[in-house]
Amino acid sequence: MSAAIIFGLLLALMLTGMPISISLGLTVLTFLFAMTQVPIESVALKLFTGIEKFEIMAIPFFILAGNFLTHGGVARRMINFATAMVGHWHGGLGLAGVLACALFAAVSGSSPATVVAIGAILLPAMVKAGFPNRFGAGVITTSGALGILIPPSIVMVMYSLATNTSLGALFMAGVVPGLLLAFCLGFVAWYRARKYDYPRQPRASFGQRWETFRKAIWGLLLIVVVMGGIYTGLFTPTEAAAMSAVYAFLIAVFVYRDMPLGKVPKVLLDSANMSAMLLYIITNAVLFSFVMTNENIPQALAAWLLDKGLGQVAFLLAVNVLLLVAGNFMEPSSIVLIFAPILFPVAIKLGIDPVHFGIMMTVNMEVGMCHPPVGLNLYVASGITKMGITELTVAVWPWLLSMLAFLALVTYVPAVSTWLPRALGLMM
Repeated sequence: MSAAIIFGLLLALMLTGMPISISLGLTVLTFLFAMTQVPIESVALKLFTGIEKFEIMAIPFFILAGNFLTHGGVARRMINFATAMVGHWHGGLGLAGVLACALFAAVSGSSPATVVAIGAILLPAMVKAGFPNRFGAGVITTSGALGILIPPSIVMVMYSLATNTSLGALFMAGVVPGLLLAFCLGFVAWYRARKYDYPRQPRASFGQRWETFRKAIWGLLLIVVVMGGIYTGLFTPTEAAAMSAVYAFLIAVFVYRDMPLGKVPKVLLDSANMSAMLLYIITNAVLFSFVMTNENIPQALAAWLLDKGLGQVAFLLAVNVLLLVAGNFMEPSSIVLIFAPILFPVAIKLGIDPVHFGIMMTVNMEVGMCHPPVGLNLYVASGITKMGITELTVAVWPWLLSMLAFLALVTYVPAVSTWLPRALGLMM
């Protein structure tokens, strides 16, 4: 009964157009004060202790690093390097877009930042080279979603906070699926370009490839700094986030010199605004999770599903459908923070690995970012391409179908996610 009241109230508030963070907060406070005897002091204490976690500091640092890289010319150099490597294949600039998105995702941790940084430069170049606008928009919109799967990933930080799963293991678990998904998206781009005979770039010489690599090396080294530092135990994922922010500042301002010092305060302010928005969502989600646990809703759901004899296969299918539906109305951070605490106990009781479950949820979030009505990547790409959401939705469907097929692979073949962290000794 309490679950129906909580979710009914949350849905009603969301349908009014109220932001998800405020809807969560009002739902929790209304339920607590009207229907429970929980003292106000415990609410305040839970609010404070819920966001007192060291891992939360990774979020503003990764956002700051991504903003420095977006404004600091790193994306342009990565695109030049990617074009030199694969531009001569069928749909070369499209493949370069996929590769550039994968590289930029590995240093930014954000899908919208990846779409903006790569799309703003590459899409006009693709149109100028003779590619249809829809082809370029489809490539960049879906490839930009790699930003939340290839580590570092802000969505993985959210999942780690919600479930107490090792963030280092999650980061490493995202590497193989991220590379595989980049390959799938690149294959779709190559196949369509070959089918419709889209333009190819002249083959770059070894000297040209070396020159573009040399210019991009400082940005690419950030991947080594973050992943190498975590893998070797030199620093934690949170410390890696701080290191990436400092490194991104140094290369943007002093190495590439694409960002004047006078622009740094604006980047800091933009990063603070985005961080505050996410932390406000986290704060209200912590309270929501507290209410759910206090009412024994996750435990009751787990017991009910186990009594019904629901196995791993059916449960994972149900979770995927639920998350894909949620992706129609909510953005990834909110989905993870609301549903992970509810579904996670059930997954554990069914013997599903927490790292595998986290990667499956992250891939779900990727799909949600690329389809209407609230797919964030669609709106970002729409602003760059000046295409309507309906037209953009038609443009992304071939890549979206490949992402759904990839989601099925990740869901039912856990080794795709767990092999690397197990090999590195990060999980049992």
